[in-house]
Amino acid sequence: MAFTKLSIGTADANASRGPISAAETDIWTIFRALRDARSVFGLRPGHIQTLQAMLSFLKPGHGETVFASNNSICQRVGGIDERTLRRHINRFVELGFIKRNDSSNRKRYRVRSSRGECISYGLSLAPLLQRASELLAIAQEMENNRRDRIFVRKQILTKLAHLEEHDPNNTFINHARRSLRRKLSLPEYHALLANTDAECQSLSAPDDPPETLKLPANDGQTVRHQSKSEEEKKDLDSKLGDEPLKPDLLTSVCDQATSFSTERLRNWLDIENHARTLAPMMGIHPETFEKAKNAVGAQKASCAIFIMLQLGKRIRDFGAYFHSITLGQRQNQFDPLALIKRLSETNERTV
Repeated sequence: MAFTKLSIGTADANASRGPISAAETDIWTIFRALRDARSVFGLRPGHIQTLQAMLSFLKPGHGETVFASNNSICQRVGGIDERTLRRHINRFVELGFIKRNDSSNRKRYRVRSSRGECISYGLSLAPLLQRASELLAIAQEMENNRRDRIFVRKQILTKLAHLEEHDPNNTFINHARRSLRRKLSLPEYHALLANTDAECQSLSAPDDPPETLKLPANDGQTVRHQSKSEEEKKDLDSKLGDEPLKPDLLTSVCDQATSFSTERLRNWLDIENHARTLAPMMGIHPETFEKAKNAVGAQKASCAIFIMLQLGKRIRDFGAYFHSITLGQRQNQFDPLALIKRLSETNERTV
């Protein structure tokens, strides 16, 4: 039977792949599958080199039995000793990849009868060829696992870079990078990705919510100002209604942002251009500003920049806060007009 095109049935575990093609049934394809899956069977590189040397003695159309002597195989492997060769062969026999057909004198040869019957004495590789489907399936599964691990690893590295950009001193980053130095399994990679996602989500939900505006502007104010009732705030919100926010009101209340402009900000276009200039100075990537502009509108995104700069140290991370109120969970809660009104009242109290 020629070894280059074998007729091998597909195992049930691999039935979904359909019939095996001629390329897959090539002996060297099967060998490469076993080479890639060697760790599953506890094989070392030396075992694979020995098998490769044995396969090289097969000739197309002359069956799947190796007739070469141990000495010839040792020389082709690269000069290993015969004890090592016997150890390797025994291991393949134990795994069911090789079958010994020994003659009475331990010689390896083939005899034929007058009627064409044949007996081959030697090292038969037929069991290896018969397990082609199994080996190909295992090798494919390992390759898929390798690609999935690389895919998840790249996701983790991308998220860690994002974290490092916003919080370079985050201890989780160093812990995650130390873990990535080891060879992790796919479940371990998924677990690390979940932890990284959780860390990113905590970054996008800052500790300084808009409600901090209810606090007094300085320590000299009495506690009476801190205990404004919810009814008063509801009355204020109801008065706002659909009242548009005027550029003059924004620039007068948010004087911190206005002070950075060398020219007067007359309209919303001037305000938007100025906000786009301020954003990188506050640690907000220009691309993030454009995404916020597309999501909530140019006016709302620009107001967010002005209001955040006015709040100053009351916001721990400008980048995370901006993402939260324009692209994150607090997007629908962000009301620039209401915040400007409250900032205006706070400024009046401190005068």
